[in-house]
Amino acid sequence: MTDTWLIVGLGNPGAEYSRNRHNVGQMVLDELADRAGGTFKIHKARAQVLEGRLGIGGPRVVLAKPVTYMNVSGGPVSGLARFYDIDPSRVVAVHDEIDIPFNTVKLKLGGGEGGHNGLRDISKALATKDYLRVRVGVGRPPGRMDTADFVLRDFAPAEKKELPFLLDEAADAVELLVRDGLTAAQQRFHPAKV
Repeated sequence: MTDTWLIVGLGNPGAEYSRNRHNVGQMVLDELADRAGGTFKIHKARAQVLEGRLGIGGPRVVLAKPVTYMNVSGGPVSGLARFYDIDPSRVVAVHDEIDIPFNTVKLKLGGGEGGHNGLRDISKALATKDYLRVRVGVGRPPGRMDTADFVLRDFAPAEKKELPFLLDEAADAVELLVRDGLTAAQQRFHPAKV
């Protein structure tokens, strides 16, 4: 196994989905690619990938955006993990999370998928839930709106103003996670309970 990290931004392919809440994981990967100064290239595992380092002398990473729909993300993720010989413990899924407020970033290892079909498919394909998640809060649907309808909509105008800050913070969380570990990242990004 290599010491490389596989960082996957979840989302749906196509311009019509690119700014949806459900694609916030891929937006974070675009931010990380900008920081790395690289561009994504198509990989045979049905993903766009960028190989590089996070920061000068930082950890080796493969940034990946599956080009499949969200609910079949597992194939590209497991294919890339095999291709690069990366253990599931070094896979980081960056995804939208309705169970935490907009503008919030949380990190965890394993656990349930909370009804997130992209995570469910990755867990099945990797044959484990023990991979890392960077959960980017998109808030809950208003009223009785269907969850799928909500996450497949673009952010509201007020949220769009805050979105660059959220993407920046989520990218910081990914960098800290792979550089210093889960505990250090959680201490920085999870507010202390009073």
